[in-house]
Amino acid sequence: MLDDITELRTFVRIVAAGSLSAAGREMGLALSVVSKRLASLERRTDARLIARSTRRLALTEEGQRLHEHARRILAEIAEAEEALSHGRVEPQGVLRVGAPAALGRMHVGPVCRDLVEAHPRISVDLCLSDRMVDLIDEGMDVVVRIGAPKDSTLVMRRLADNHRVVVGAPAYLDHRGHPRSPQDLESHDCIQYRGAGGRWRLLGPGGATVEVDTASRLRSDNGDVAQDWALAGCGLILKSRIDVQEDLAAGRLVRVLPDWRGDPAPVCVLFPSQRQLPTRVRVFLDAMARRLKRGEEPTGFAQPARPAIDT
Repeated sequence: MLDDITELRTFVRIVAAGSLSAAGREMGLALSVVSKRLASLERRTDARLIARSTRRLALTEEGQRLHEHARRILAEIAEAEEALSHGRVEPQGVLRVGAPAALGRMHVGPVCRDLVEAHPRISVDLCLSDRMVDLIDEGMDVVVRIGAPKDSTLVMRRLADNHRVVVGAPAYLDHRGHPRSPQDLESHDCIQYRGAGGRWRLLGPGGATVEVDTASRLRSDNGDVAQDWALAGCGLILKSRIDVQEDLAAGRLVRVLPDWRGDPAPVCVLFPSQRQLPTRVRVFLDAMARRLKRGEEPTGFAQPARPAIDT
């Protein structure tokens, strides 16, 4: 039963200081007191939390898990105390965020950087991965996703509308030509990755829907790698508009079949509960929504100029 908050505070300070003696000096406590508190915490948790040697201190697997939770608990306690004493809460603590690689590099990373600059009491751990991150098991505060989850017990908030578009590099299109219809994609090299797969479902004017079986010798479970292949002229790709918008604006990629697009894939965030949401999470959600709002495409189908087609 973790009923002594001073033990958690001491444990976190030991990890930050790198040794029991250094933690004692920082806290103004005798080494024996620090050692006693750590021993009591290990007894309560029935686990060895720190592996100690003459040279270094290292967290055990159990210690790592407890340390992640302890930092968040202490930060939220500090927030509550500040709100009671000053009526205003300055965001603080470690913000742990998960996001897909491409979206993370383009949008989530810059938002985290700006938050750290604006709020000196916040630090950020950003995990970029195209796999489905388990928010609870991995101790995340919030996970950003492209596409709403079909089944989740977590709270979901939609940040921005989004959809997938078919794009290719100018060099590829100059060599292979521009598809005139979705069916033409069957004769093109279509790069596949986990987010889109080999069967592409496209929505067209007037509510038309078509499914196209695409093939490629290049397949990946990583969206960044797949997009790099498209930029290198290896084929067409069905990719989230928000992931390719900078390459489209710079002319590195060109949208094909502009009257057609993939299913909606809104940018969403998932978090455990809306009750007592830490301030650091609220400011992150607001900042992400503002950033993504600036890059939203106008309502309705985009109608870029059709490229010339060689005949």
